[in-house]
Amino acid sequence: MEPETDVTDRLSLPDDATDEEAAAIAAAVAAHVADGERAAVAVAAAAAAAARSEDSWEGEKWAFSGRVDATSGRRVRRVPDGAPREKWAAAGRADRL
Repeated sequence: MEPETDVTDRLSLPDDATDEEAAAIAAAVAAHVADGERAAVAVAAAAAAAARSEDSWEGEKWAFSGRVDATSGRRVRRVPDGAPREKWAAAGRADRL
């Protein structure tokens, strides 16, 4: 990844631009940069929310194992991470755990 360069190194204004035209160009560039920053923040926030809401057995494996034992008398020693987290689907596969 290239180090960031100053925007003034990549931006040029026409030599014959008036002060108003230069100000309009600067405002357009600033708006474009701000939009890009807002989009990056939105993408990062969406990724963080998805990671938080992602289905996981974290903290629930022992409870599921205990429920299987209590309802079927069969001990489940290990609930694999890839087991379906939806309770009915997991219960239907309990004989394979």
